[in-house]
Amino acid sequence: MDSKNKPAVLLEYYLKRLKLVTMLKEYAAVAEVCGQERTDYLNFLLRLAEREVLRREERAAERRIIAANFPVIKVIDTFDFKAQPSINEPLIRELLRGEYVGRKENILLVGNPGTGKTHLATALAFAACSQGRKVRFYTVMDLVTELMESQDERRLQRLQKQLRGFELIVLDELGYIPFSKARAELLFEVVSHAYEYQSLIVTSNLPFDQWTTMLGCERLTGALLDRLTHRCHIIEANGESYRLRQARRQEKAPPLPI
Repeated sequence: MDSKNKPAVLLEYYLKRLKLVTMLKEYAAVAEVCGQERTDYLNFLLRLAEREVLRREERAAERRIIAANFPVIKVIDTFDFKAQPSINEPLIRELLRGEYVGRKENILLVGNPGTGKTHLATALAFAACSQGRKVRFYTVMDLVTELMESQDERRLQRLQKQLRGFELIVLDELGYIPFSKARAELLFEVVSHAYEYQSLIVTSNLPFDQWTTMLGCERLTGALLDRLTHRCHIIEANGESYRLRQARRQEKAPPLPI
């Protein structure tokens, strides 16, 4: 081994052993820049450590986003608040800071179909994910189906334990399809376990007084609403459907020349 290269070879070996991947890739380039700038050793190490930490944080955020299972990534900058004036924009922007998750508070987005409830729920959850929170996105039907299947396969407790590992769970599209008694009870267990331990974001096109028709039991509906709405931010979306408005515009548009 060339004695001139021995320190570099040993350094790369130790960086690999310590799994300092970014420092391994960038130490030579940083050393060259620091040499040109006559930077001392302490600042050279500081620059390398900063790059390692930043890249690790980026990779961790990427893993959290993948684990969250968002169907589509949505951010608040693409939401048109002017088209939905009934939505409380200042409250949404306050919630984007993510402090509600630390306080174990819930968010209920209730209103007409096509008013951007899922967009807002995803944007809020994505923001929490970017802030280091463990997040999971479900449509309610997908979650209940998974719970039923896990119960049949005797792995329900394992799935429930996995769910309790998230700091924030999104339950999208509650109310589109009525539940059987067994499915409603499994959903209630998720909400009950989350109470004061996790935050939930729930979207629904049904007003609260119609939730009994969806869950099939007045007592269970009352208990579920009691847990959801305690320490909760309720956001109403009562505007016109984006999809309906777009369809009307397309109908009015002049035909393309042949």
